[in-house]
Amino acid sequence: MSLKEEVQKRRTFAIISHPDAGKTTLTEKCLLFGGAIQTAGAVKSNKIKKGAASDFMEIERQRGISVATSVMSFDYNNCKVNLLDTPGHKDFAEDTYRTLTAVDSVILVIDCVKGVEEQTERLMEVCRMRDTPVIIFINKMDREGRPPFDLLDELEQKLHISTRPLAWPIGMGSDFQGVYNLYEKSLYLFSANKTKISDDIVAIQDLNDPELDKAVGERAANQLREDVELVEGVYEPFNLEMYQSGLLAPVFFGSALNNFGVKELLDAFTRIAPHPHDRESVNRVVAPEENKFSGFIFKIHANLDPRHRDRIAFLRVCSGKFERNKFFHHVRLDKNFRFSNPYAFLAQDKEVIEEAFPGDVIGLYDTGNFKIGDTLTEGEDLIFKGIPSFSPEIFREVINTDPMKTKQLEKGVQQLTDEGVAQLFIQQPGNRKIIGTVGELQFDVIQYRLENEYGASCRFIPMNVYKACWLTSENQEVLDAFCRIKAKDIAFDKDNNRVYMAETEWQLNMTIRNNPEIQFHFISEFTTTEHMERK
Repeated sequence: MSLKEEVQKRRTFAIISHPDAGKTTLTEKCLLFGGAIQTAGAVKSNKIKKGAASDFMEIERQRGISVATSVMSFDYNNCKVNLLDTPGHKDFAEDTYRTLTAVDSVILVIDCVKGVEEQTERLMEVCRMRDTPVIIFINKMDREGRPPFDLLDELEQKLHISTRPLAWPIGMGSDFQGVYNLYEKSLYLFSANKTKISDDIVAIQDLNDPELDKAVGERAANQLREDVELVEGVYEPFNLEMYQSGLLAPVFFGSALNNFGVKELLDAFTRIAPHPHDRESVNRVVAPEENKFSGFIFKIHANLDPRHRDRIAFLRVCSGKFERNKFFHHVRLDKNFRFSNPYAFLAQDKEVIEEAFPGDVIGLYDTGNFKIGDTLTEGEDLIFKGIPSFSPEIFREVINTDPMKTKQLEKGVQQLTDEGVAQLFIQQPGNRKIIGTVGELQFDVIQYRLENEYGASCRFIPMNVYKACWLTSENQEVLDAFCRIKAKDIAFDKDNNRVYMAETEWQLNMTIRNNPEIQFHFISEFTTTEHMERK
């Protein structure tokens, strides 16, 4: 198959949502329909012994939440689908934001009972920053929830995107009887089946078919005919170009837990979702069909298997073909590396691959050479745009509680912050280690992983810091003088960039106003540009 055909086959997407909307369950069901697993396990179900395949870290199984992005690949409808299941909890939002830089489209899961929630709005903002195409799946239709038209209005108002239903539910909660597919003009009747693929779905081609009245009852059939007439009259016809430009979100309804509506969602997704497209780098736009390979690291995970102390860098292929055992150029280090065991993933299961194409996500064993945002190429000095670090919101100093395990603590803190779980700042004098996160729960995860994966113990002391911002200036003397005067408020991040730590909002605003020659950055994406300029 030619490179162009391989690119056309790829569909790389993330499933995102507010916590508990059913995101991980939908991921499981996509794998089930893709033939990647035989039985799906609900994340919080005690009846099903098997845990969710995509929640592979011990702490995720204990708490019933996703705290790290999982990567899974499967084949469906002659497409190679790369699915990234992201954490929904806002404390792990940064992992989700970075994951969104590695995908070409998104499926956003909405709980029909709760509707649009705060975290949903935040995630949608990140999608809009990059005009990422979004499909919306309204989940849990087998529960009593909000009326579908009310949900559609709320989606448009709060997420600032036009919607177009491509499926319509018949009833809701205990009266939920199925979904009419507006895209294919066919009806699928609901049959609750939690763990396996059901074959007892009835298809009815025409809404005026008397079989519809027999199947769902006269009242429900008439309601469906009214609703569909209203949908077709009020909403513009589905426009593929508007969807792929991120301006229009097609909407589907179903129950992921009961396998309902998932097949219709996947069928439509593989038909309409974009294949890998051009990527912006600092130097130029990179097309996926280019012959020369390029890709970037968007995630690093240490101790994927605690028995082997492995560290894996997740690479998104942007152009050309990745080949096993071939030398590739690490742009930041200006060194060449080859990889004898590149992996494709199905959650914690992985297999060695010989080659990968644009859109694919592969795992590379790493001994500490990679950082998030690093680029691999066949020689060109490319750096891809859009892999940010956001200014943290909570800051705590790390105190070692076991001096005999100092090395383990150093290594653990370094590796976990390299993963992007949190940000590490070093403050002098005394080499004080300060960890910054966007949520409290991350400290629990860090403490748990330090103890269980590195054998190190520590405690965290809260710090009186309002905001950390990166500093740059065209006048180096002014910057040096500022850092001398404000020495007690200056720290360095893990890349040795200077960071100003303001105690209050008032102090930060006054400092910015009094130092017009210094730029205060709340996102560290600027560092990639500076690196290219230095080279």
